[in-house]
Order: sequence, then C-alpha cells, then structure tokens
Amino acid sequence: MEFVLGGAAAVGAGFFSNPLEVMKTRMQLQGELKARGKHAVHYKNVFHAGYVIAKHDGILALQKGLVPGQLFQLVLNGSRLGSYQILQQNGYMNDKDGNIVFYKSVLIGGLCGAFGAYIASPFYLVKTHLQAEASADIAFGHQHKHSGTWSAFKNIYGKEGVKGLFRGSSSAVPRAFVGSTSQLTSFSYVKQYMKNQDILQNHPIWGSFVASMIAGVAISVAMTPFDLVSTRLYNQGVDASGRGLLYTGYFDCIFKIWKSEGFFGFYKGLGASYFRLGPHTVLTLVFWDKLRNIYNNLQNIDVDA
Repeated sequence: MEFVLGGAAAVGAGFFSNPLEVMKTRMQLQGELKARGKHAVHYKNVFHAGYVIAKHDGILALQKGLVPGQLFQLVLNGSRLGSYQILQQNGYMNDKDGNIVFYKSVLIGGLCGAFGAYIASPFYLVKTHLQAEASADIAFGHQHKHSGTWSAFKNIYGKEGVKGLFRGSSSAVPRAFVGSTSQLTSFSYVKQYMKNQDILQNHPIWGSFVASMIAGVAISVAMTPFDLVSTRLYNQGVDASGRGLLYTGYFDCIFKIWKSEGFFGFYKGLGASYFRLGPHTVLTLVFWDKLRNIYNNLQNIDVDA
C-alpha cells in the first residue's frame, strides 16, 4: 500500500508541476555545448520561457509530455517513497532512541530514489523527447518529432529495442540518488526538528508544507547539475547503431559541458528547476503525508469496528 500512496501523491503533484518541467527542459537545452554569448537566447528566465512557449507552440504545449511524465512519477515515486517509508517504519534509519541517523537516511533515501529512477527510465526518456520538441523558431537540442507518447515508445523500440528505451539511464541513477536523498533527508530532519521543538504539531499540513519548502531548496541546489546532464543525454540523437551523436557517455557529457559552457552551464534552468521542484516537492510530500494519515485512520476504523 505504501507504493500506491507514494505514486498517487506524485501523480497529483505532477499535473500541476508539468508546465514548469517543460520550461526547465527547454532552458537546459538552450545553447547546448556553446559558450555564453555564442548562441541565441529564446528563454530569458522561467516566466519568459512560459510566455515564449505559449506564444509559439500554443498554451497546450506547456503540458507536453504529461502522460509519460505522470507514468514516470507513478513508477519512480511509488517505488521511492513506498520503499523509503517501509524502511523508515522498520527502524532501518534510526538509532535506538528513534532519532534519524544522518548517514543511514542519506544512503537509504538515495538508494530508494536510484532504484525507482532506473526502472522508470523509459518514461523519462519519452517525456524528455516530447518536452524538447518545439517550433523551429525556438527549438534547441535534437528534435525527435514523435507524434505522441505511444508513437515515441514504438519508434524507439523499433529502432533500438529494449536497450534504446533505457538509453540515458546511467545518468538517472546519480540524478535520482542526489535528488532523492537531499529531498527526503532534509524533509525528515525538518519534521523531526519541529516535532522535538513542538512546532506546528497541531497543524500537520502546515508542518509538512514548511518541511517540504526547505526540502525543495535542498533538492534544487543539489540536483540541478545532475538533472541537466540527464536531460542532455536523454534528448541527444543517435546514429544507426544507437551511439549518441553528441556524447559517448555520462562523463563525456560532463566534460563537454564544462569545456564549452563552464561551471554555470550546469546550472542552466536553476530558476525553473526550483519553481518546478519547490511546488512539486511540497505537493508530493504534503499529499503523501495526507494520504498516509487517511489510510492509517481508515485502518484504525476497521480495527475498532
């Protein structure tokens, strides 16, 4: 049941945060492997990106990739949050007094995220392809020209097989490990601190909101460079034998971005990342907390009956 609750919470949040995911993806591909000042700037910031996308591609383009994005959220967070909650309930990340042990929380949160991201990788691949597709006037990165979600799966599988569906998954593991552990560890620590200090204990939704906002900052700063590398690897075109046209692998991608775009190249789309990850983190973790409370209350009613 924990897997269902975690997945449902993320799907609910994903509907609201998907437009920001589209903006973030476009901004991360802007000026790929080109130095600052050496490429066109179609997206000046997250707000301008939303306006430009709506103007050129239509307002519905802000929900591109929604179906594979929701499937990704369902599989990723169902696995991640479900396994994390089960391990937490069984005391695997606490000391004998019930306090969270930092290194255990970091390790477990990261491993749960990496596991979920790997098995959900095909959905992230298709989501990225669809969200990167833009009209010629504002396009950056490889344009895959899929007609829809299932067409994308069919095209990729037909050309590259199962291996093609997991292309870029090597970047999903470090991305998810860093993102998951920064989010879940900060969320758990803030909630524990508020409990120990008796802060907002009579207002659990507000407590979850505060902890989620702090977790949103942590995950945005920690994960953006890994997220950018993932976007580039998932979106690049491939030759007839399935080899990437721009990057041969994970470290080759990092090296080329550093060489051509510098340190700040890894933080392209940071504003969009926070505006997406902040609300998404808040909604996911608040929904998760609320759904678990409802489920626990229903269980108590059944026991009492």
